[in-house]
Amino acid sequence: MFGTSYLATVKKPALLVMTGLFLLSATECDAQVFHKKKRANKSTSAENTAEPDKILYDKAIDDIKHGRHEVGRLNLQTLINTYPDSEYLAKAKLAIADSFYKEGGTANLTQAVQAYKDFDIFFPMLPEAAYAQLQVAMTHYKQMEKPDRDRTHARAAEDEFQVFLSKYSNDPLAPKAEQRLREVQELLAEGDFRIGYYYYVKEDKKAAESRLRAVVNRYPLYSRSDQALWMLGNIWQATEKKEIAVPYYARIVRNYPLSPLVPNAKSRLKALGAPVPQPDPQAVAWMTAEQNAPRQRESLIKKPMALVRTGPTQELRVAATNGKPTMTPDSESETGIDVLRGGNPSQIGGPGTGIVATITPRSASETCGSSDGRKRSESCGATGSKGATGDGEFHERCSGDSRDNVQDRCHARDNGPAYRCS
Repeated sequence: MFGTSYLATVKKPALLVMTGLFLLSATECDAQVFHKKKRANKSTSAENTAEPDKILYDKAIDDIKHGRHEVGRLNLQTLINTYPDSEYLAKAKLAIADSFYKEGGTANLTQAVQAYKDFDIFFPMLPEAAYAQLQVAMTHYKQMEKPDRDRTHARAAEDEFQVFLSKYSNDPLAPKAEQRLREVQELLAEGDFRIGYYYYVKEDKKAAESRLRAVVNRYPLYSRSDQALWMLGNIWQATEKKEIAVPYYARIVRNYPLSPLVPNAKSRLKALGAPVPQPDPQAVAWMTAEQNAPRQRESLIKKPMALVRTGPTQELRVAATNGKPTMTPDSESETGIDVLRGGNPSQIGGPGTGIVATITPRSASETCGSSDGRKRSESCGATGSKGATGDGEFHERCSGDSRDNVQDRCHARDNGPAYRCS
């Protein structure tokens, strides 16, 4: 009896002690769980040796990477204003431009163009200057619309890609720029071709000829250049000057030898009594490479979306993947213009058509008749306005007597080298 009561008395304090120890350990664990160690701020840590401009730059790049473009641009602008001599200054300016480009939207893309151009102005000797110029072109490329819509961005993209290739022809980004330029020119040529085809169907031959001639002379890599040449041949063959159709049919045979229109073009040349040219080996190699080039195909799911999509799709897929794109700016192109060169063969319809007319000016003065019957010696100057009449005769203005302010028109006759002022 005594032993049992003694054991009970000893067990109670031991149980209380064990319970206290358990509660104490649980309290410490809870304190570690609910009171985590505060993370040290690396930017203010004594162990951090990074420069403050680098910290700003890295934080801004991280913000842009995660879609916080405005916050990132604000930090980059702070870096530029606070540390104007920083080694990250050029990178910060380029990162701001990239941020506008990635965020997208009309307003942001406009800001991107200006930011890239500013970078090219302030840092023209840096390797990134080529990238900035390419991005200017790509910004316009990104905003291009369909061929029958506004072509402002397409023309701007063409100009900027040409600037890039003329300044950085040996840059690693040059092949990409060449392909994008081919795609842009395919889009522009398609727009002109559709207009020319519309006039062709409406039998407005003059308007159709002007548009189609511009296409074949400026964009030889266009996927439907052979069709444009065929229509030009048909237009001229239906007129009294059937011989003008010969160069167009000949260009189909020579420059597009794998075209399905070649047999018909050869038949037309034979009917007109013109020689049939041999295919150009380089043209054969080019068309063979184009036929074998891999091209993307639009999925059936995306096809219905083409009805509401504003940007080009099919035009970019059929663009040439080989060949040198046109590098002449559109403002300097002579396509669609009747060119008259005094004393030398004059080309009608732009370069390469093979249609020429020669005018030989006389050095001696010409006699012009006035309304009152008096004869005066007039000099027919070549500095006046000039053009081509509908019947193929060229005319120039003569410089008249300064006293009477007379301006007469000189005509170049086919049967003689002399000018006659009427």
